[in-house]
Amino acid sequence: MKTKRILRILTAAMALALLCVVPAFAAGTGDVSGAVEQTWTAASGQLKTIVNNVVFPALDAILAVFFFVKVGTAYFDYRKHGQFEWAPPAILLACLIFTLTAPTYIWGIIGM
Repeated sequence: MKTKRILRILTAAMALALLCVVPAFAAGTGDVSGAVEQTWTAASGQLKTIVNNVVFPALDAILAVFFFVKVGTAYFDYRKHGQFEWAPPAILLACLIFTLTAPTYIWGIIGM
């Protein structure tokens, strides 16, 4: 009974895979690298726009929140123990500055 159940699940998965698979053919000459290059050329502009308008601002917001939370906790630790720990806020600030300025130079490094 367990074997029949596994066989049914496997058959259903195979049928679903066959329904979802779409063949991808290269150009009429069979030039696969040319098809990949054309796809990358078409998608690279969209990718750059998405990363500049979504990914970097999201990272900036997350790092800014972490930075201010860390500065606040460092201040409360300073009030409690009398010693201010500079390293964690400084690291978060450096990461925040890096991600704020990254869109201006990262595409030159990658070559887009």
